[in-house]
Amino acid sequence: MVTAKIGIIGGSGLYQMPELTEIEEVRVETPFGSPSDAFIVGTLEGERVAFLPRHGRGHRLTPTELPFRANVYAMKTLGVERILSASAVGSLQEKYEPLDMVIPDQFFDRTRARAHESTFFGEGIVAHITFGNPVCAELCDVVEQACRAVDVKTHRGGTYATLYGMMKTLVPIGTSG
Repeated sequence: MVTAKIGIIGGSGLYQMPELTEIEEVRVETPFGSPSDAFIVGTLEGERVAFLPRHGRGHRLTPTELPFRANVYAMKTLGVERILSASAVGSLQEKYEPLDMVIPDQFFDRTRARAHESTFFGEGIVAHITFGNPVCAELCDVVEQACRAVDVKTHRGGTYATLYGMMKTLVPIGTSG
């Protein structure tokens, strides 16, 4: 089985990574069905990376159709230890300009149409997982350093809010910076 330590999930507009070399297309089946698309596994800066377009190539899946559990399970199957997920969003704060990179430290999810997509548990498997610190500070440090190295205006902290439809935004609730 092909393996990769880093997983990248591309959001709207990020359907491929031409920077990957030594690529291989990998299809993974999971107990939760098929992921959004085949994975493109390749090498980026000497690291093995598994790339997955969240909405599928050609943007064929709507936000409520996304197989979140299958995507994450498949990443784990490929050996992924860390996942970077890119999303194009708006903001309610003027300090965030178009093309700025915001690295949120909290999430606020108000979607309810994906009942079976919100957990890996149920049907006899019970677990209680904390969501107090949902992002990896170490990985955020790496992303911030990479953004600064290529002169991208970067902001740390904030809350990524998801509402019904395609509304995704960074909002001033729970911000740390």
